[in-house]
Amino acid sequence: MRMFVDVSAVYLHRAPVDFRKSINGLSVIVESEMALSPLSGALFVFCNKKRDKLKLLYWDRTGFALWYKRLEQEKFRWPRRMRESVVDLDEDQLHWLLQGNDITKLKPHSTLNYQTLL
Repeated sequence: MRMFVDVSAVYLHRAPVDFRKSINGLSVIVESEMALSPLSGALFVFCNKKRDKLKLLYWDRTGFALWYKRLEQEKFRWPRRMRESVVDLDEDQLHWLLQGNDITKLKPHSTLNYQTLL
């Protein structure tokens, strides 16, 4: 599955959040704790303390959307030992996270940008 929306960036909020928060509460976290704009077109990823639920918040030019995922038996492999409170993810890393993989241990091959073939 590839992204269902066009997003400019993906940001993961590393600290757990109170999952009673919805769009307004998560938008405040984006602005105050992440120092980012919730209206930027980026996708913001949040996890609860037990790491069995995710919320993804994004603005799609007409309004906010909130996506929610709950795992029934497992936990999300959430990055813990990173110093940053906000983690910048690429689309592949987001999919790895949603599939249950540890994004701190997976690293794709480097992108090669050649100008000529010779």
